[in-house]
Amino acid sequence: MSHVPMISSGVAGPLGALHLPRLWLKVSLEAAGKLAAGYPGIGAGYDSMTCSALGIDPEAVKSFIATNKPTYPAFEAWVRANGKNLSKAAIHKHNLAILGYIHADDTRKGILGANGITDENSVLPDAVNLNNLDDWFEFHQAVLK
Repeated sequence: MSHVPMISSGVAGPLGALHLPRLWLKVSLEAAGKLAAGYPGIGAGYDSMTCSALGIDPEAVKSFIATNKPTYPAFEAWVRANGKNLSKAAIHKHNLAILGYIHADDTRKGILGANGITDENSVLPDAVNLNNLDDWFEFHQAVLK
């Protein structure tokens, strides 16, 4: 059974870094062979932004999670031990980048359209909330329909 990752990019753990809990979930699901189709463990968007901003190597993240199957707090402890950019200022800058990211027009329209919403009837410009909407749709299709 595969799973749509239902932790939003707008969620942070105790470290305060947005998207880090979702990254942990996606990579954990991928390592277990349970990540829903169409979702990368570490993709080019928020996943790469988060690894880069915190100074953690994506391959090391995958290896640590695959080998140790950590809880989220254990993963965050690993990030604290291995991250190179964990100052409050660096995390705040990262969080602003996550919250400020805007999808391209075609991506926004595609997500809205899949949900039966016209672009004119939505005020969702940001990627975090559009991605939430996309996850809810995918979850509905995979589990509830």
